[in-house]
Formats: sequence, C-alpha cells, structure tokens
Amino acid sequence: MEEQELMRQVQAGDEMAFSEIVKRYKDKIVNFLWQITGNYQVAVELSQETFMRVYFKADKYKPVAPLSSWIYTIASNLAKTEMKKSHRVTMVSLDDENYRYSEKASSNENPEDTGLSKKLRQALDSLHPRYRVPVILKDLEGFSQEEIAEILKKPLGTIKARISRGRNHLKKELEISKSETKFRGEKEIGNAGT
Repeated sequence: MEEQELMRQVQAGDEMAFSEIVKRYKDKIVNFLWQITGNYQVAVELSQETFMRVYFKADKYKPVAPLSSWIYTIASNLAKTEMKKSHRVTMVSLDDENYRYSEKASSNENPEDTGLSKKLRQALDSLHPRYRVPVILKDLEGFSQEEIAEILKKPLGTIKARISRGRNHLKKELEISKSETKFRGEKEIGNAGT
C-alpha cells in the first residue's frame, strides 16, 4: 500500500496502518538514531518516541513531502534534543563526568563492532552533530541532499557544505587511525626482534 494512503488511514485512527508504518521504518530509524547518538539503548528509546509522535501528530502530516522525510525529521529533532540534554547532564561535576564517561564508554560498545566498523563508529562519534547528521542521512541512509535539506530545514548549500566538511573530517580521522594502527604494528614487530 502507498505511504500516503497509509498515513490517511492513520489519520483516520487505523492502528493496523500505523503498525505497517512502524514495520517499514522501525529498523531504519533505530539505526539512524544509533548512528547519531552512539548509544543503542537511547536509539531504541528515541525511535519509540518518534513513532509515538508519528501516531499522535499524524494530523500534522502534509503529503507534500515523502513520509520518510517527515519521520526522519521527527527522529532527528528528538536526537538533537537528547544530545543537548546529555551534554548538559555530563557537565555537572568532575565526579559525575568520570562516572558518565565510563558509563557511556560501556553503553556505546556494540559487540559486533570490529576493526574498520569500530574505527568508523569512533570517527563518526568525533564529528560535531551539525556534520554527523547530514553525513549519516546521505551516506548511510541514502537520502538526497535536497531531502536532507528538507528534513533538517536548512538551505541546500548549507547541507552540501556540511556533508563535504563531515566527509573530510571522517577521512582525516580514519587516516590518523590507520597510521596509528600501522605505527603500533611496526612497534610490535620491532619489539619482537629484541
């Protein structure tokens, strides 16, 4: 069934249509939010909030833009709010900061992350959200730059610049990581010969 028709049914109170929308977008939204927040549990919670807003604010949806853009806009806004909130919380005191840092380090780890995937995750985490979100939407979620501009409510030129700067930063971070890995490997080989 077409998404516009599904939304019309959701607006009329059809819970089965809403379930179909959740089924189509749940995994994509969780992944998107995980890429932004770096924390899977937070991503799951934010995705639930995203779909609650989709349901309860369905009457606000206008079929001018694709449904996916509207859902990603909601998710992106929730992620920005969460990141601002978590940033304020971590700056309470040095003791809290140390506790939250160790808590964050353990909660961000994904047991399936290895090698390049882990380095990419770390490089993405090092990006400022103003660059991370457009890069994730473009390179991981496959949105066009025009769609990203619509989702983030920013001019197209701004989005193009942020994607470019974000990619350049990622490239530098991955090159630094690669050279550090190579240096450690050479150092281990040098130590093995002594």
